[in-house]
Amino acid sequence: MSDSTIAAIATGTNNNGISIIRLSGDESISICDKIFKSVKNKKLTEFKSHTVHYGYIYDDDEKIDEVLVVLMKGPNSYTKEDVVEINCHGGFVVSYKILDLLIKMGARPAEPGEFTKRAFLNGRIDLSEAESVIDVINSQNDFALKNSMKQLSGYLFNIFDSIRKFLIHELAFIESALDDPEHFSTEGYPIKLREELIPHIGKIDKLIKSFNDGIILKEGIDTAIVGKPNAGKSSLLNLFVGYDRAIVTEIAGTTRDVLEEHINFDGLQLNITDTAGIRDTEDTIEKIGVNKSLECIENSNLILYVIDSSVPLDQNDEDIIKAVTDKKVIVLLNKSDLSQVVSEDDIKERLDCNVIPVSAKFNDGMEELKKLIREMFLSGDIKSNDEVFITNARQKDALVMAYDSLKNVIASIDDGMPEDFFSIDMMNAYDKLGLITGESVEDDLMEEIFKSFCVGK
Repeated sequence: MSDSTIAAIATGTNNNGISIIRLSGDESISICDKIFKSVKNKKLTEFKSHTVHYGYIYDDDEKIDEVLVVLMKGPNSYTKEDVVEINCHGGFVVSYKILDLLIKMGARPAEPGEFTKRAFLNGRIDLSEAESVIDVINSQNDFALKNSMKQLSGYLFNIFDSIRKFLIHELAFIESALDDPEHFSTEGYPIKLREELIPHIGKIDKLIKSFNDGIILKEGIDTAIVGKPNAGKSSLLNLFVGYDRAIVTEIAGTTRDVLEEHINFDGLQLNITDTAGIRDTEDTIEKIGVNKSLECIENSNLILYVIDSSVPLDQNDEDIIKAVTDKKVIVLLNKSDLSQVVSEDDIKERLDCNVIPVSAKFNDGMEELKKLIREMFLSGDIKSNDEVFITNARQKDALVMAYDSLKNVIASIDDGMPEDFFSIDMMNAYDKLGLITGESVEDDLMEEIFKSFCVGK
């Protein structure tokens, strides 16, 4: 690990009550001592670890700010190095003034993710835990946060470490049996190995299958609200977000551009786009909005097709139905509080989809909609969140390769192949699982992973 001491602002600098400047490295304490004066008139080197100290930051004789300094000596710190965190007043000027002083005194600016990278390289966390740090920061809902925290707590590492220990033990046995067949018998061994491999393969398979649900938990469902003008699309968006996000009038074609919102919908994140009403029009500006609406249909995971059920279907509806065919669609028969002229059967004759009567005015049908979206996009009861979900494409790819290798071992056993055939695929699976935990990761991949982190983390 590098012996340099790094420093960075670990919080935002705009309109925050406080700002935190973090240092990590062998000289963290001595560098901070050059600019910090404790009210107790003692140096940080004289204090015990995991203590907080009140005082002032000075630039020579000029008092810069009143601060609290948190002292955490290695190895009992986030990076396993000496770490100092300066809690100062928030704002751009004071934060960067203190950071500049620290760099002037011998620290260097931290690279993106370098604090977490040092935690990984120093053995405090494995690579799957390091990647979960950024997921915790970017969590958009409770389920995503809980899942990220489980990964950060070592849930995945424990699974993969157990499988890798099993594989390396079996590889050692095969190697010993090949080198010394007089003392290591392989009679009945393939059958025993097969029985013990099956549960491990099952664990990997379960994690692979969790990826689709995991991505939905992490990134949300790209959802487009579409329909004719005045069907109630904007009213529905306002109902979702809880305030008047979109203009609602009796004038058809009020919405001419897309409106985007991210909402927590029964624990799921919906990335909602409210689109312009789709109809045949000669208005140049409205025509642009209609084209954008059609683009949103193509790029969305879910289409909420809003129909004013109090007026008959027309050619515009037929055009919309054609555009949403083969997409995941829920038709919302809006204005269910009025006299109905469009029925569920009318829709299902034209489109294979789920249909829900709703009233955006009276909030009717929302609970049924929540339940239906969960059923359409989640394979299990995510609410319990008893298991962890894979949310990282890199990890999924490594799992697929490990799974295929172990399935090849099963095939070799079933085909009666000699034991040395097993070891090739078992070693490959061992290495692929090591890519996830970081025990067999290459430097360029590691650098790429930590570049996605923010500075100060």
